[in-house]
Amino acid sequence: MPSLKDPKNRIESVKSTRKITKAMQMVAAAKLRRAQEAAEAGRPYAERMNAVMGALAGSVAGSDTAPRLLAGTGQDDTHLLVVMTAERGLCGGFNSSIVRLARLRIQKLLAAGKTVKILTVGKKGREQLRRDFAEYMVGHVDMSEVKKVGYANAQAIAKDVLARFDAGEFDVATIYYSAFQSVISQTPTEQQIIPASFDAPEGDAEGVSTLYDYEPDEEKILTDLLPLGVATQIFSALLENGASEQGARMSAMDNATRNAGEMIDKLSIQYNRTRQAVITNELIEIISGAEAL
Repeated sequence: MPSLKDPKNRIESVKSTRKITKAMQMVAAAKLRRAQEAAEAGRPYAERMNAVMGALAGSVAGSDTAPRLLAGTGQDDTHLLVVMTAERGLCGGFNSSIVRLARLRIQKLLAAGKTVKILTVGKKGREQLRRDFAEYMVGHVDMSEVKKVGYANAQAIAKDVLARFDAGEFDVATIYYSAFQSVISQTPTEQQIIPASFDAPEGDAEGVSTLYDYEPDEEKILTDLLPLGVATQIFSALLENGASEQGARMSAMDNATRNAGEMIDKLSIQYNRTRQAVITNELIEIISGAEAL
């Protein structure tokens, strides 16, 4: 006869798991609110920064004295991929989707005969990429001790990237992160940061672009602004990643909580059937014993 102890213990175990996933969902919801506010607050600044630098870049396009961060090295043989993921798991397909996008790009570059270098930000991305591309990894940024992402963290990453560029280690740098859309929607994104790439500035309602006089000249301003632009783009990506991570974790823990509830229902039915079978068997034994007497 089956024992009642095993299904009962399993029900208690799943109930404990459900309490944990529910608590993690509530924590992620609280963190998501702050992370979403930070990401949304940073978007107007990043967009305006790109618009101003785009206007400046347009005025010096094609110049022989344009800054290297804008003009590039004139080659695209060596690519640096900065892959930004989370330090922790239990957030659904958040990390895997970013790594998948980066992996496709790596495979395409290698097939074209390009040299690939990988700089990872976040432990989960490093763990996944190290399985197939360990020989291409040139560095890692540990964010495990960072409680709240700040501009200083982005500056540190930007300094590392810029130092590698000045040393001639790569020609093109691209960052990979997840843009936050909603709790259930995060979009894996790739963005080229070196050489700087900007959208063409839009004109006004009458189709006439605004003209500016710059002092000092555009090239001097760009030389000072472009490193800040790289840090700003990285900071914006970190903020988007933070919001996307918490949104994905909240959604994943909600699904886990509901799945645990369904499992508890199934196990409870199984437990009740087993218990009923045990009681029926005991009754049969009692009745059989009474008839024997």
